[in-house]
Amino acid sequence: MANEIILFHYSYSPYARRVVWYLNLRGIAYTQCVDPPFIHRSNPTTNPPPPRHSSTRHSLQTNPHPLNRTGHIQRHPPHPLQTRVPLPLLALPPLHLLPDQRGYERLLESWAVDSGVFMRASQLIPTDTPLLKDARFQKDREDFSGRSWDPEKVQMMRPEALIEIKGAFEMLETALLADGREWILETQGPSLADIEAVWPFHWLRGLKGALPESVISGTQFPKAFAWIERFQQAASAAASRAGKAKTVKGAEALRIIDDAGFAEVEGEVDASDPTGLKKGEVVEIWPIDSGFNSRDRGPLVVLNGKEIVVEGKTRSGKEVRIHTPRHGFRVRRVGKSKL
Repeated sequence: MANEIILFHYSYSPYARRVVWYLNLRGIAYTQCVDPPFIHRSNPTTNPPPPRHSSTRHSLQTNPHPLNRTGHIQRHPPHPLQTRVPLPLLALPPLHLLPDQRGYERLLESWAVDSGVFMRASQLIPTDTPLLKDARFQKDREDFSGRSWDPEKVQMMRPEALIEIKGAFEMLETALLADGREWILETQGPSLADIEAVWPFHWLRGLKGALPESVISGTQFPKAFAWIERFQQAASAAASRAGKAKTVKGAEALRIIDDAGFAEVEGEVDASDPTGLKKGEVVEIWPIDSGFNSRDRGPLVVLNGKEIVVEGKTRSGKEVRIHTPRHGFRVRRVGKSKL
């Protein structure tokens, strides 16, 4: 139990799929706590339950270390998740990639998230999707993203979104996969680079009515669609090998966390950090691209160019260390400007 990994997510989240794929392809056993898509009330790191924002929509508990944001989960410094399990690992290729290959991974992560590929993909959700008509879902996503999720407004965005997503498919077809390679880094199986690139396109392909065949299909983009299908087959095979993840409710997840000890040394605050923050100062952290209406607060434990770690408490009073990436998050001393 002390080393149990718990994934908090909701079942059809495209972000959570990235983590599930990674865990299965790496052969890393995990437990899941599945919630509705509105308020993530099972996440046990705060009391009362936390608001829904980027820090709590999807998180991975490795002992009392909540890891937030999917990219950060897959690259958690200074001890990547992939080093927590013994070799040999399953479908993913060797961990020791060349520097330029690591660079491709990071660029593809940024392309899918920071450049707006997924934001445009989300604007292609068909307006007749039942969830899009749910007032709770609309309010939750509007609070999270800062834009309207009214079906009429979403429909108005659709033409522009289609153009942008078609351009992204062209990038896959004519650049990343142009030479006929099976995997982005020409590896023997899917790598993290494939996960970082495939997830918005895989999600859209499975979303009935999102991609009109006259604009985006396997006819126009045969290499891209064949790559998505190869990835699906590899992911399905890995999931079959891994077996069904154990599912627990929030109370059981809390008990597991309470029984665990810290898995890592505490770490330090970089004295040269331009914020001038000191270890132990009470700070607030929040994402700056979306989910910015809600914040986590606690004493600062770690601050460097890669991550921010603050101390938090579970509902039972257990100390946890909440990890967020430095990129895309803001940290401020409590009482200072929130801008």
